[in-house]
Amino acid sequence: MPCIKKFIFLIFVFINVEAFSQEHFSALGETTFALNKKVSNTYGTNFTLRSRYFLYNNHQLKYNQQQIDLYHFSKLKLDKRHNVSLGIYYRTRDPFDSGSNELRFTQQFTYNKRKLNMRFSHRFRAEQRVLKNKTIFRERYRFSLNLPINSDTYFIGALEGLLSLSKQTTFELDERSTAQFGWLLSDTLKLQAGLEHRLEAFNIEPQHYVFVLTKAVISI
Repeated sequence: MPCIKKFIFLIFVFINVEAFSQEHFSALGETTFALNKKVSNTYGTNFTLRSRYFLYNNHQLKYNQQQIDLYHFSKLKLDKRHNVSLGIYYRTRDPFDSGSNELRFTQQFTYNKRKLNMRFSHRFRAEQRVLKNKTIFRERYRFSLNLPINSDTYFIGALEGLLSLSKQTTFELDERSTAQFGWLLSDTLKLQAGLEHRLEAFNIEPQHYVFVLTKAVISI
């Protein structure tokens, strides 16, 4: 348990202290609604709608919608610990004058392990991001921890590294640190809220972002 406390503490340090001390910093909100459907014991689907908006940018506190995302995942459970997923994702930015629309294809492999009441997860993800003027091939690895606090409350901490490759630009390295709390309101509904710190393009020109995350998940 002391190791878990240190892990949680380090995530909060990354999110709450490091980002706010940087010059290149923006804060955003991200509100998500997800619907999970269990089709069989080995196959399930997910549909997600997500809204992202600026809260602080260019040294100003101001609400500014950045994008709307819609994506779908199909997940196949291989055994108790392993599963694979395929996803398709569409991002709308043109109406908000915040960049190019995007079509994304995703392949994912996840390994889960339980120890005592905790669940550890290793996620490997490959993405093909098709934008207006270029295509980005991105590889991602995330380690996460799900820790129950009581019968209906839990904590999720995650660390993720990302590598983006494109013919038009140099390769880009990103890092994400996330801390969220979740509440099981019923057998089918849970809510999550937390913070995420993103260090983007730290091998080129580091940019710091803090995301305020809110999420509702319905499972049927």
